[in-house]
Amino acid sequence: MTRTDPGAGGSGAQRRPRLAAASWLAEPTGKAALFLAAATAGIVTVVAAGWRPVLRMDRHVAVDLHALALEHPNLTHANRILTDWALDPWTMRLLLAAVAVWLWRRRERLLALFTAGTSAVEAGVRQVLRWAIGRERPRWERPVDSADFAALPSGHAMTAAASCVLLLWLARRAQLRSALWHTALAGAVLAVAGACFTRIFLGVHWLTDTLAGALLGAALATAAIATWHSITGPRPARAAADAKPAAPPRRKDLPR
Repeated sequence: MTRTDPGAGGSGAQRRPRLAAASWLAEPTGKAALFLAAATAGIVTVVAAGWRPVLRMDRHVAVDLHALALEHPNLTHANRILTDWALDPWTMRLLLAAVAVWLWRRRERLLALFTAGTSAVEAGVRQVLRWAIGRERPRWERPVDSADFAALPSGHAMTAAASCVLLLWLARRAQLRSALWHTALAGAVLAVAGACFTRIFLGVHWLTDTLAGALLGAALATAAIATWHSITGPRPARAAADAKPAAPPRRKDLPR
């Protein structure tokens, strides 16, 4: 009679988390997520430690842009429209929600739920970090805009970065044409840069708030993408390449 090693099942169960972690780290997006998270941690650390060169840079940028906002009210009004409507976190979440509905109707329901869940996790992580860090926003005698709660990380920057990375990934999965893909990429870069700039220009965030927010949002999105790939297997493009049939033999190789 064959005897079963009682530790075999346990060792297999112990190996599974390691294999999952190795699969996650093998993904380029997993490596990118670690790098972006480390950069975010670096910014948060120097701000929390009160490193004077960084705080002086924050103050210098904020003062210069606030003076510009006071001198040009029309430009300030345009930035308020951008930040309150086009680049608002709820606008980004609605875009992701619309894509999730589209995926659901295409019967990609697990991916639709994953997309919506990633967006929800991003919002939760941001609020927890703001509460934990508790950085104060800039204060002005003549403010041109207002915002509530703590400053670091910037919600506009974080949500814009996370949403744009997810949308670009989904566009790549949908095999968007090259011209449309590059247009979407340019739009995503402009959206994230615009979200960062408008918040500093309107005097409601420091420069490092927006940098940390953008990096953290991108880190969270790339981590989610790596998780999806490690769970579901190879990407569609890679799987299609693996399944591509062999080329037919050349005419001269055919039997006579």
